Amino acid sequence: ESKLTLMDMGKASSIYLKKSIRDNFIIGITGGTTMARVAEEISWGRVADDVLVIPARGGLGKDVETQSNSIVGKLAKRLGGDYRLLHVPDNLDKNTLDAILKIPDVREVIELIGRMDILIFGIGRADIMATRRQLPEDQIERLIEKGAVAEAFGHYFDIEGNEIWEHPTVGLSLDDFRMVDRVIGVAGGSNKAEAIISISSLRRNMTIITDEGAAKRIIEIVDKAIY
Repeated sequence: ESKLTLMDMGKASSIYLKKSIRDNFIIGITGGTTMARVAEEISWGRVADDVLVIPARGGLGKDVETQSNSIVGKLAKRLGGDYRLLHVPDNLDKNTLDAILKIPDVREVIELIGRMDILIFGIGRADIMATRRQLPEDQIERLIEKGAVAEAFGHYFDIEGNEIWEHPTVGLSLDDFRMVDRVIGVAGGSNKAEAIISISSLRRNMTIITDEGAAKRIIEIVDKAIY
C-alpha cells in the first residue's frame, strides 16, 4: 500500500533487469503502474550493445504514463538502446484484431515479441483487470465464480494456473510467454498473493519480485493448502 514499497520494488526489479541484459537482447515489457515505476527507477547507462526494447502488449487504459509504449521509450533511453512501439489498443474485437495484425508495423513488433530474450511484466488480479478491460458485469461475475484470481496477457487463470478464459488481445501469447528465455514478474501487496501464486505456476523457471505483504500472505495460503 506504500508508495515507498512500490519504489523499492521498482528499484530491485531494475537492478535485476540490468544484470540480465546482454548484447543484441530484445526486452519486452508490459504496461501498468508497477512497470512504469521499474522504468522510472532504472539507472541511466548502457549495459550492452544493440539492445531493443518493445511493448509486450498493446495499450490499455487512458493514463499515458502507464501505457506500454511510454514505458518502452523511457526504458530504452535509459539503457541507451533502441525501441519499437505498438500503436494498438489492447482491447479489440476479433474482426478488428485480425485486420490490425495485417499492418506491416504491427506485424514487425509481433514477430519481435516471438524473439524476446527477456520479458518483464506486472501481475494483475482477475477482477480488477476485467474491470479495466471493461468486460460486462455478468461476465466478470462468471469469471470470479469459476475461480479466476489472476490475469496476464489477456488470459484469466485460477489459483492453480488453469486457464479459465482468454480475451482477444494484441501482443504476447501464452505460448510466447512459455518460450521466453528469462521471465521476470513484479507484483506486491497482500491482495495480489493469489494472483502471484497463479501466474508463478505457469512455468517453473521464472523470477518473482515482490514485497513482504504479498510474501507473507502467499505463505499463509500455501500452509492452509498443505494442512
